[in-house]
Amino acid sequence: MKRIAIQTIAAALFVAAAACAQDSGPLRNPGKLTEQAPATFTVALDTSKGRFVASVHRDWAPLGADRFYNLVKAGFFDNVRFFRVIGGQLAQFGMHGDPNVQTAWRDADIQDDPVRHSNVRGTISFASRGPNTRTTQLFINLRDNTPYDRLGFSPIAEIVSGMDVVDQLYSGYEERPEQPLVDEQGNAYLTREFPNLDYIQKATILPEQR
Repeated sequence: MKRIAIQTIAAALFVAAAACAQDSGPLRNPGKLTEQAPATFTVALDTSKGRFVASVHRDWAPLGADRFYNLVKAGFFDNVRFFRVIGGQLAQFGMHGDPNVQTAWRDADIQDDPVRHSNVRGTISFASRGPNTRTTQLFINLRDNTPYDRLGFSPIAEIVSGMDVVDQLYSGYEERPEQPLVDEQGNAYLTREFPNLDYIQKATILPEQR
């Protein structure tokens, strides 16, 4: 009887572990998320403040658009915080709440795209830490940040509705959240130390309208 019970528990644990691995598997393997994006696609981002919608243009920044497309499809941005919001300037997001997933993407760099569109208010660009270091972090321009063009930040998308929602994202912490601690602890750190941060509940690619 005891052996049967132990076997049953072991089987249940195996199934649970397998299900968990399956859920996060694609997110832990950046090399499998390399599908080419459509020429244009629309993403709805439902946040703790409401919904905003972005139109992505692959011809603006092909490599960036492809990366964003794959991240959204895989659910990377679900439950992700706007961890760096500087009022009237930018709102940054893209650090995953699970440190294991964040670690998998830390060095999954893509090459830079030429800047073909200006960083005007409402556009979305990938953040970087230097040339050819874009991974998963993006920022929304809350104003015209045209000096960013010369720094190589290439917009991939523009917000077509809900910019009023973006303007309401909590900015009281500004740059206080420490990215190394987000890397190590994920959302546990952010929710404990910065409970007012807004976040993306769900990011979804909308069906193409014909």
